Amino acid sequence: MLQIDTPTYASDKQELRDLIENWAVWRDAGDWERFRTVWHPDGMMMATWCQGTVDEFIDMSRRGIENGVSILHFLGGQSIEIVDDRAISQTKMTISQRARVDGVLCDVVCTGRFYDFVERRDDKWGLVLRQPIYEKDTIAPVDPSARLSLDKERLGAFPEGYRHLAYLQTGIGYAVKKDMPGLRGPEVEQLYARGAAWLLGSEL
Repeated sequence: MLQIDTPTYASDKQELRDLIENWAVWRDAGDWERFRTVWHPDGMMMATWCQGTVDEFIDMSRRGIENGVSILHFLGGQSIEIVDDRAISQTKMTISQRARVDGVLCDVVCTGRFYDFVERRDDKWGLVLRQPIYEKDTIAPVDPSARLSLDKERLGAFPEGYRHLAYLQTGIGYAVKKDMPGLRGPEVEQLYARGAAWLLGSEL
């Protein structure tokens, strides 16, 4: 389904890459006015701790940062499928969050992909839906000499791909969604099917 023979493919691909990179830089910097420009007004964000409109995501992110929440994003390789004015972008990423876990200051690093539904409207590409795919994560004390003992039953209640991230986030008061797509399974297969249908003109 990858469309590569249009005259604008190279420029479209670069514009989409810029959009995805700007999302990470402007979100982590708290540059909310510019961050909003990478979305269409009806854009939706799905994260472990927030599922809602772009405005709701910005509001929760802003309040989180003001209250000391520390989340950073790093990007890797990208694969883009473009059909006419729609695109599916998959970008390798890591989410890094620092917080106290059972009294111990820890870093959680979650590896996965941003799976993005993107559309060109009025000659401008913008995000319509971002659904992360959570592949695996780890947790470690910031001080290597600190001792961390996790509640195994509580940890096991979360999906494998983001269980340490969910453990940390619920510990600081967030309600975490428990059926996010991972590396394998019905959730990610359903996401791929939605992406394929989106490229062919289906509504979300």
